[in-house]
Parts: sequence; structure tokens; C-alpha cells
Amino acid sequence: MTTVLLDPGHGGSDPGATYRNYEEEDFTLTIALLARQHLLEHYQVNVLMTRTDDRTVGLSERSSMANRENVDFFCSIHINAGGGTGFESYVYNGGASPRTIQYRSIIHNHIMSVIGPKYSVKDRGKKSANFHVLRETKMPAVLLETLFIDHSNDIKLLTSSDFMSDYAASLADGIGKALNLPKKSTRTTPTPQPSPAAGSRMYKVIAGSFKNRENAEKLINELKGKNVDSFLSAAMVDGTSYFRVQTGAFKNLQNAKDQLARLVQLGYKDAFILTPAEQGTAQSGQKTDSSRSSTLQPKTPSPDSRDIPILGETLVSGTILDLYVGKTNPSAPQLGDLYEQLSKSYGIRGDIAFAQAIHETNYFRFTGVVNRNQNNFAGIGATGPNVTGASFSTPREGVLAHLQHLYAYATTKPLPAGFPLVDPRFIYVERGSAPTWKDLNGKWAVPGSRYGEMILSIYLSILQFAIQQLNAAQSAISKQI
Repeated sequence: MTTVLLDPGHGGSDPGATYRNYEEEDFTLTIALLARQHLLEHYQVNVLMTRTDDRTVGLSERSSMANRENVDFFCSIHINAGGGTGFESYVYNGGASPRTIQYRSIIHNHIMSVIGPKYSVKDRGKKSANFHVLRETKMPAVLLETLFIDHSNDIKLLTSSDFMSDYAASLADGIGKALNLPKKSTRTTPTPQPSPAAGSRMYKVIAGSFKNRENAEKLINELKGKNVDSFLSAAMVDGTSYFRVQTGAFKNLQNAKDQLARLVQLGYKDAFILTPAEQGTAQSGQKTDSSRSSTLQPKTPSPDSRDIPILGETLVSGTILDLYVGKTNPSAPQLGDLYEQLSKSYGIRGDIAFAQAIHETNYFRFTGVVNRNQNNFAGIGATGPNVTGASFSTPREGVLAHLQHLYAYATTKPLPAGFPLVDPRFIYVERGSAPTWKDLNGKWAVPGSRYGEMILSIYLSILQFAIQQLNAAQSAISKQI
């Protein structure tokens, strides 16, 4: 079967061209994701991508991947800048093969036949250049420059769901025509439409994340009725497209917190902030609006279908826990040892409790209603902007309260001796009603139907990090022996 490699330009530490709050890397990724889905829905083809999230991928990595996978066609997607307007395409200027020139001509002409008359996009022509990804790839390769990020009319199109959907579909169909891909006999679900792409160096406020586009659109209409502007934002998780409802992107964290508080006050208690560090990972501790539809899916998948008891042995040391969270938030408090040591007295999986604290506090950045000075790492008693929950005098007391609250859910046994009861909500818990982490669904967080799965997903990431640290240590020791 024919294999196509789509290459969304830039990403991670390289945002590409920027204009106001927009960055090239976001537009190119959205286009590539939508083109990928259109290809897979309509053609018999394998589709690979150089990146499916906001990560740094070097030029040599992109060309090496194409050559290593021996793909049949390489397409690099970019957004132009510099004061012009319109669409143009490139092949290598050092002697592109006749087949490359033929493929480029078919794709270019098909794209322009769609976006030219419908959106009055200027055809800037078929060009050639000495671009690395065109020069170093061994198969037919084309680079597309899609409009100008700094042109007033072009940016309106790039932030239009209709245009982005039509453009991605025309790109996919152009590839299908050029490579003579066999069409599928039946069509699956409609190709999702993208959203305006906001800068990945910003704090994005997400009201919900959906697998089904219709559910996201319902939320957008609902928010519109409450005078909250929002739009769809395409995302990819493990090869599946999701639709986030984004209500803003802010350079200032406090502005994002204010927007989050507004959503919570309006009743959207599962809204969350997607921080710059988290936009390239799948471990952002996000919440989902699970009360809206059974087709709703979280951005972060659960590690597997099994469950784990709350009571049990802590496997990851406090030092490793602190190192893990420090990757994302270098200013996070050093709580790993407290969770490791105090959890022993209660027989609780302290490393998973630490993962829960990461989820509740957004990697101890406290971007929700609880602030850092409260030492409330589990959101105990926090239900909204005006109810920020319990406060504890020291971090140790906060960790102890967290473990006691878990103990109340996990067992009916009396509290171990040696520590005072500091959890103010302990007496309100139905003792023994949640012996496993997934049993906390709908209890610790409401509606929170995948609350436990999200905690375990973070914990799986912690375990993988711990293994990496151990392997690195083993390698260092081996070199000294």
C-alpha cells in the first residue's frame, strides 16, 4: 500500500513565523491532522506524520524519517510570512525528478481549483528552492506555503474553520489524484473542521474535549448563549482526532485563571488550563466534560483498562517523584519524600497519591481555585471560585490530609495511631466506598467520570520516567566498572 508522510512544519522550541498571538506551528499541525484524517477516510493509503503534537523535530529528523520508512511521497506544510498573500508550492531546485514535478503540479492545481474561486486566494505559482527536506529526501517531495500569517485577509482565512477544512481536504484529494490512490468504497465519519490556532507559548483555557465534533459544537453554541467566545481546536492523541472547545489563549497566567474561574462559575467545573509546557505532552492532567455525552473522550487516555487499589506499596521514591514534576514545573514544592514516608503509615500508594496531586494542582502550579498558600494538594472542599476549600498550616499537614481523605474512601478501618485527624472532610466520606482509584470517579470530582483513569495515566508516565532514570544510572555505573 502507498505510504504518504505529512510534515507539519516547525513545532516545540521552533514556532515558525509568528503574528500577534498566532504561530505557524499551530496552523501547520492542524492542517496536517485534518489532511491525514481525510486521506484515511477516503483512500486506501498509509499516512505517517513527522509530529502529531507540539514537539521539536529537527530538519534532519524529518528527512531521515522519510528515508528510513521508505515512504512513497513526502509533503511538508508551512505558512508564509513577509507581507505577501496567497498560496505557492516548491520542489527541489537542484534537479527534481519528472515524477516529483508531475505530483507537485497536480496537487498545486487541485488545491487552487478549490481555494482560488471560493476564497479568492492568489496563486503565487509553482516554484523551486534548496530546502533541506526537499534536497535530502529520496522520494518525490513537495513543500507547500499556505497563505501569509501576517496578512490581514490571509489570517482571517487561517482562523476560519470552513477554509481550513476545505484546504486540508483539497490537499488530501490532490495527493490522492497525484498518486492515483484507490478510493474507499464507503465513507466513514465526516472530516473534522479545525479551529483558529492560538500560540503554543500561551495558556489556553479549554471548556471541553470531545471525540465527536457535534458535541463540541453544542458546547460552543451553549457558551455563545452565555456570552463566552469559543472555537474548535483539533488535537491528535494516539492516532485519534479530538475536538477541544477553546475559550481563550493568554500570555498572562492570571488572565487564564480569571477565564477559568468564569467558566467554573457558569457551571463548567471540568474546564482546565492547558499550559505551554503541557501542549507538547499527553500528561497535562486535564479534565473532561463527561456529563455531556457518552462519546466524549479525554485528551489523555487511561494507561489500560485495569484498576489499582488505593491501598498498597509505594513503588517510586520521593526523589524520583520530585524530579518528575520538576521537568514540567521547576518551581514545584518538594513533596515527594512526604508522600513516600507518610503513606507508609496509612498503607496507601503514595506515588499514585502524588499523581493525583499533580492532577489536582496542574503540576503544583495551582491554576484552579486553590492557591499555593493553602497547602491543599488534593482540592479538599474546593467546589468553585467562591469555595476554595480547606487550608493547611504546612505542606506536611496538607499531604497528611490528602492521605487521610484517601484512607476514608479506601477502607472502613480506624485511622492509624500517631497522627492527628487534619482532614476536615473525613467524617463526610462514605467509608470504604472507593477501594480503587477508578472507584473515585464521580466521588472525589463531580462529574469526573474518568477521574481515576486520568490519575493512573499520570502515574504511568511517572513509572516510565522512573525506568528511564534507573536505566541511565545503570549505564553510568556500567561505564565505571
